[in-house]
Amino acid sequence: MRSNDRQLQLGMHTYTLHLSGLGESWGFDDPHAFEKSINLMQLMDLAVEWGLDGLHITNVDLETLDAAHLAEVKAAAEDHGLYLEYNVSFDAPCDPRVNSTVRDALLNGKAMGADLVKFSLDIERPKPLYGTCFHPDVMVQLAARYHEFKENIPLMEALGLQVSIENHCDTYADEVIWLVKQLNHPSIGACLDTINSLCVLEGPEACAEKMAPYANCCHFCDNKLVIDPDGTHSIGVAIGDGDIDCAKILKMLKEQAPLSRITFEVEYEIGEDTLEAAREKEIEACKKSIDYLRNVLKLGVRGR
Repeated sequence: MRSNDRQLQLGMHTYTLHLSGLGESWGFDDPHAFEKSINLMQLMDLAVEWGLDGLHITNVDLETLDAAHLAEVKAAAEDHGLYLEYNVSFDAPCDPRVNSTVRDALLNGKAMGADLVKFSLDIERPKPLYGTCFHPDVMVQLAARYHEFKENIPLMEALGLQVSIENHCDTYADEVIWLVKQLNHPSIGACLDTINSLCVLEGPEACAEKMAPYANCCHFCDNKLVIDPDGTHSIGVAIGDGDIDCAKILKMLKEQAPLSRITFEVEYEIGEDTLEAAREKEIEACKKSIDYLRNVLKLGVRGR
């Protein structure tokens, strides 16, 4: 049993500023990209200003995987005193810019100074969705992912990296845990996203209870559930403003998870705002989340 008193670093997934062109564009029917209004180097300055310990970044933020640029990113992160984690996908449905093989992701992650590479599995699920955990069609895909991870374990070890496998919007907790157990390596764990389980009709708390003992990474999110004449909706809000019991989930992670950091993520929608107005509200939701995480949940090391 780990201690509930241990201090965890606080980082931000750049998807929190997706309307500003960072992270990735997600949830569209076709490839889509928001124009950038901020770049990675500017974000590093803000991360220090906001008291963050690190960033969880994607190829969208990097813009190019040229070796010289990755070295520049590594040096900048070191100068800012920030840790980096690298987020990639196998086959992202609407933003192929974030796609990578396992081998390339490990090599690029090391070159930019990241110490953990997080993978979305991008599993195509059969319909109807409910009750398809461990469906044969899913297992074929998980087996293919297993073999690609397995053949790259020697490279992961040589580079001194950790790998984290996320319950993205297409996998049940039990499927991620199965894959982690099959790979059976101390440097390979799970990335718990505290909201994504809703997409496969799995309860967030039940998912967290299952995944916490395997979680070496976390996307700490909070959504508001809204029921209206158009149906039931999960709406992105600042951390602490939604319907996830953030304090309870954090306690669970501190006591059970083999992680040393919490990466928060906010998904702010445009709604009826203009893009410019939505970007301003996105920044405010980001800063409000940091205030809650640092001053209420007592996360973060920088400045304490």
